[in-house]
Amino acid sequence: MKKTLFDKVWDAHVVDTVQDGPQILYIDKHLIHEVTSPQAFNELQDRAIPVFRPNQIVATADHNTPTLDQHLPVKDELSRKQLAQLSENCSNNNITLYELGHKYNGIVHVMAPELGITQPGMTMVCGDSHTSTHGAFGTIAFGIGTSQVAQVFASQCLLLSKPKSLRVTVNGTLKNGVLPKDVILYIISKLGTNSGTGYFCEYAGDVFENMSMEGRMTVCNMSIEMGARGGMIAPDNTTFAYVKGREFAPKDADFEAKVAYWKTLPTDEGASFDKEYFFDAADIEPMVTYGTNPGMGIKISETIPIDNDPSFKKSLQYMNFEAGKSLIDTPINFVFIGSCTNSRIEDFRVAADYIKGKRKATNVTAWLVPGSKQVETQIIEEGLKDIFNAAGFELRQPGCSACLAMNDDKIPQNEYCVSTSNRNFEGRQGQGSRTILASPLVAAATAVEGKIIDITKHLN
Repeated sequence: MKKTLFDKVWDAHVVDTVQDGPQILYIDKHLIHEVTSPQAFNELQDRAIPVFRPNQIVATADHNTPTLDQHLPVKDELSRKQLAQLSENCSNNNITLYELGHKYNGIVHVMAPELGITQPGMTMVCGDSHTSTHGAFGTIAFGIGTSQVAQVFASQCLLLSKPKSLRVTVNGTLKNGVLPKDVILYIISKLGTNSGTGYFCEYAGDVFENMSMEGRMTVCNMSIEMGARGGMIAPDNTTFAYVKGREFAPKDADFEAKVAYWKTLPTDEGASFDKEYFFDAADIEPMVTYGTNPGMGIKISETIPIDNDPSFKKSLQYMNFEAGKSLIDTPINFVFIGSCTNSRIEDFRVAADYIKGKRKATNVTAWLVPGSKQVETQIIEEGLKDIFNAAGFELRQPGCSACLAMNDDKIPQNEYCVSTSNRNFEGRQGQGSRTILASPLVAAATAVEGKIIDITKHLN
């Protein structure tokens, strides 16, 4: 029987099946952070249940962490308590923790791949919706709720109904200035935010095969924004080269044996999907969002569509935008390059390449927030920090930062922020803030100009 990538990985992890019901799925790696784990630890403690396999759990601090003066005590009381609770819970349960200041600390979906913790063919979960990021490696990775976090703590398994399969194929050559972030924003704008509900999505075609691992992670990261349970890309030589030599990756003969298995994972030719979509790379341009969900996106050269739906009108009212208008020349005071979507070294190289020799507009506050301590080190060693400093950008310390308003990096009320993060919900970046999602290139250009520009007209 012909199998999809998803089928192969899922079926290899089924422990048991309830007749006419869900399946018990074994989980290879459980990632945790300070926000969603405390309640789960408390549940286990209340029921006197030990953590079953602590060596398959990896913890980091990211959501509540400040991005300035990380060597000092955390000022915010709630954040300080949550970080202390994580340290205590990990210590009590023999769980590896990369806490604030550790050389491996960072956003959970950035540090796990760069350490080689994420590997093809795995099942991975985290109490965080953007766990789908790890699917870039050919991994079944998805976010879980607090009760499920406790379930994995206790059993290293989950009781789940198998999702349906979806494939999105994009073939052709991307235009100059079109980045992986534009590709996924384009797909979501075409399919909508509920098109993937009940499905696991595989991305296929030339465009994804030619992407770097950083680009693939950006795409899979936002699978959840079209409603999918997760997203996957078949492992290939690009994947194997990325994993090889990383801290916790298999070594020598073990690595070669793993690669031999990983090569069996791609979807069999002729395997069927429950739903398929096809797009032409030539139709994709740099994208921006204009509304309050990631599906409300347009090509930067287009105008906001006209729609009489009340929720659409409410969204435009919140953003203070008008249907039929262009976003070009919209004044912008805040720019954020970071988050688990776009805070890898490739993203900062793109930004630095555009920024070099230019100056940030005086009205713009521009935050550059690396996704991990290792990315921060790379930025410094490659001389990118010097470029950012010379241009007036502020390079901060690793963390989730201004992706969401759970730390000090908030966007003020009624201010626009061109952001490389993944969600533009009302108040996502701060109460009353207005988020415009874009690629690192569009964000960098916006910071330089102090307004949204058609980046395609500014590229050599």
